[in-house]
Amino acid sequence: MSTIPQRPLWRVYLVFLVPMVLSNILQGLSGTLNGIFIGQMLGTHALAAVSGMFPIVFFFISLVIGIGAGASVLIGQAWGAREPRKVKAIAGTALVLGALIGLAAAVLGVVFARQAMQALGTPVDVIDDAVAYARVMLLIMPLLLVFILFTQLLRGVSDTVSPLVALLLSTALGLLLTPALIQGWLGLPRLGIQSAAYAGLVSYAAALGFLVWRLGRRQHVLAFDRELLHALRLDRAILAKVLRIGLPTGLQMVVISVSELVILALVNGHGSQATAAYGAVTQVVNYVQFPALSIAITASILAAQSIGAGRMDRLGAILRTGLWLNAALTGSLVLLGYLLSHTLMGLFLTQPEARAQAGHLLHIMLWSILVFGFQAVVGGLMRASGDVLVPMAISVFCILGIQLPAAYLLDARMGLAGVWVAFPVAYVAMLLLQGTYYRRVWRHRRIERLV
Repeated sequence: MSTIPQRPLWRVYLVFLVPMVLSNILQGLSGTLNGIFIGQMLGTHALAAVSGMFPIVFFFISLVIGIGAGASVLIGQAWGAREPRKVKAIAGTALVLGALIGLAAAVLGVVFARQAMQALGTPVDVIDDAVAYARVMLLIMPLLLVFILFTQLLRGVSDTVSPLVALLLSTALGLLLTPALIQGWLGLPRLGIQSAAYAGLVSYAAALGFLVWRLGRRQHVLAFDRELLHALRLDRAILAKVLRIGLPTGLQMVVISVSELVILALVNGHGSQATAAYGAVTQVVNYVQFPALSIAITASILAAQSIGAGRMDRLGAILRTGLWLNAALTGSLVLLGYLLSHTLMGLFLTQPEARAQAGHLLHIMLWSILVFGFQAVVGGLMRASGDVLVPMAISVFCILGIQLPAAYLLDARMGLAGVWVAFPVAYVAMLLLQGTYYRRVWRHRRIERLV
């Protein structure tokens, strides 16, 4: 059983990155296609109703990403140390915890969907459609969150191909089912704005079932065999370690999602056209972020496996390679986004005024995704050693202490554009503070295994 291949690091990165970036693109493509179908087939009004769900869904996904971050660090170290039993035990605890979060989301969604939409300031003309969509989306959270978590755990053992194949299946089903349910093709019911949510239910169920079949057939370390099924329980010792790393990461993600809720409330105050523009810009920004996030995840996985294998000497090279890959890949997408901004906004928005507004907002903050990527790589490397509290505190401070106050102040001075200026302000602060902590504190510490 191998751990870190002895090849040039940039090649190791690319072996991870190509399937992971494609997976992230496919995962985002499902939401993008839904946005295009809804915007083009049901109109800007419907897209505004759906856009209000982005921060709420991200809130619950954030919790699971935190759990996955903690579990994947432990799994990476156990895999690097060649201990497959520990890998299964960690995975079992993480999957049960993820399922419980999904069930809580489903229950809360059914009961409080309308109150949540009203609290966000969802425009009155789209509130009923937004509530109907929210209820269905939150009902499928258990399935969605377990699927997302499972793909994170697989990456901890260097498997980025299985999530890619599963997401190919999921995206293809969503591409077929969403327009079919909107229009009632092949005798299917016409479900309107809820079509995308029901299509997601079917596609994620199929993808998760496929993963179970594929891993079992390949006798994968995370196949659902007797040992993994027995491990599907909340082991207290493992849970404590997962939460020690995962809770700060999850808290950071939750703070990001809460800040998005505040940002959305500010945007909603400018009307449903601004809300639709927010949804379109968010879709494009997500694609530019995919390589940056994938590089950061890869840095964390490779660092965790190196720590597990006792190869601390590789950590500096892992960081340097991640930084220049972010500059090359994310930087290229940022440039492409500027060149094609009008065309990209036209995929979602049919009204010329809304399209022009969205393009202007995209131009304001797109460049800062490159800065976001740099700080994410630095944070990912430090997280692999279990050092998460200070990096998390830096991110939370930059969001709560810099981004949100800047958004409010600049909204009052500049209008809607000011809300978007707050993003690069926060990302630059994050990079400066994370870089300072890494150089002056973290790299002088003694790094030890957690498992």
